[in-house]
Amino acid sequence: MSTKQTTIKKTVTMQGIGLHTGASVELTIKPAPADHWYKFKRTDLEGEPVIDAIADNVTDTSRGTTISKNDIRVSTIEHLLAAVYGMGIDNALFELNGPEVPIMDGSSRYWVEAVKEAGTEELDKDRFVFEFKEKTEYHIDDKNIEICLYPDDKFRLNVLVDYESTELVNQFASMDDLEAFSKEVAPSRTFAFLSELEPLFKAGLIKGGDLDNAIVLVDKAYSEDEFSRLANLFNKPDIKVKTHGVLNNLDLHFINEPARHKLLDIVGDLALIGYRIKGNIIAKRPGHYANTEMAKILRKHIIKELRKPNIPQYNPEEKPLYDSNDIKNILPHRSPFLFVDKILSLSEKEVVGIKNVTLDEPFFVGHFPSEPVMPGVLQVEAMAQVGGILVLNTVPDPENYLTFFMKIDKVKFRKQVIPGDTLIMKLVLLQPIRRGIAYMKGEAFVGDKLCCEAELTAQIVKNK
Repeated sequence: MSTKQTTIKKTVTMQGIGLHTGASVELTIKPAPADHWYKFKRTDLEGEPVIDAIADNVTDTSRGTTISKNDIRVSTIEHLLAAVYGMGIDNALFELNGPEVPIMDGSSRYWVEAVKEAGTEELDKDRFVFEFKEKTEYHIDDKNIEICLYPDDKFRLNVLVDYESTELVNQFASMDDLEAFSKEVAPSRTFAFLSELEPLFKAGLIKGGDLDNAIVLVDKAYSEDEFSRLANLFNKPDIKVKTHGVLNNLDLHFINEPARHKLLDIVGDLALIGYRIKGNIIAKRPGHYANTEMAKILRKHIIKELRKPNIPQYNPEEKPLYDSNDIKNILPHRSPFLFVDKILSLSEKEVVGIKNVTLDEPFFVGHFPSEPVMPGVLQVEAMAQVGGILVLNTVPDPENYLTFFMKIDKVKFRKQVIPGDTLIMKLVLLQPIRRGIAYMKGEAFVGDKLCCEAELTAQIVKNK
């Protein structure tokens, strides 16, 4: 899959019937710019309102996934979203002249074909993929529903469908890579239980539904008379049960097509996270409600992580870029006033270094004997020394130069630093160095907690 964001090359239009409304709907997929994600535009309404396809906007999951904004709705969006997500499209605008995405054949196949017809275009913006580092889960215990995400280096899905019926065989489906979506998942059609269809038909809730766009599962025993009555109701010459509790209305594309369709639904519903993700998702008895609730959890987690500062990671087992001896060849400071132990990384604009804070630091003798705390001014000094290595890296003979403070601004202390802490310091140039003046933003962390931050201005001066 591309490392750049994508959209479609050209506009493509499809027409079909809404499953629940029975209305004919025209839907057009249009190219969209980077960071647009997926949006739906109701062209049949005044002002042509637009709804973002994100989990926060989900308002109904009873017979498909519905999103709303200001009482404007678009329903049955999951098969279309699964198609664009599964085909690697990151940004698209969906314009439709009705409240419901056409059901087509009950799968994503026709939407995949539309995307292929439109073609894929790379955009000049890197694709962001969030990789989960911890297990995340959602349960509905009384319904035996469970969706778990485990850390993984790619996006994987595993689905177990348990019908809780003696007439049906439990099914399993998996997808180890989105590359398999178009052939192995997209053709899988939606399914319904025969026991549900009659009341739905009589209630007028599936006006666009028929026995040609859904697999019908027979979840209980029926007599011949009952089958005859249902055949008349559905306007079919006869209906009967084939293997694995499936009605004879359609031939299966896959022996486990219902489970694969559940997998398809998860792809579409998790597209509402608003980001591509890496993780191994294992779902037991999933449905649109559980899928979208999981999408909300994952979306909140990603947004929370993205709002955190970019915290550098320190692995003591990895060899540093500079050790203490290397640092002494660059900085003039010496014990007890050298507060940098290692430099982890260094570029033209950023440097990361550490200070191991030990109990035998001289300043703890008086600050404070019974409650040792590293003085805030020394935290700023430690950041300045790390920043000094960044600045001196711009001259060919750093041993012949010094850096002096000119100004310290916007200093904040957020957490005490105590013996045993490892202070991880990141300094970033806020503007290019001009006339020997460096302007930097410094942040000091212990673990993932920000302890100190400041803006530092320093001058490079040649030794006398």
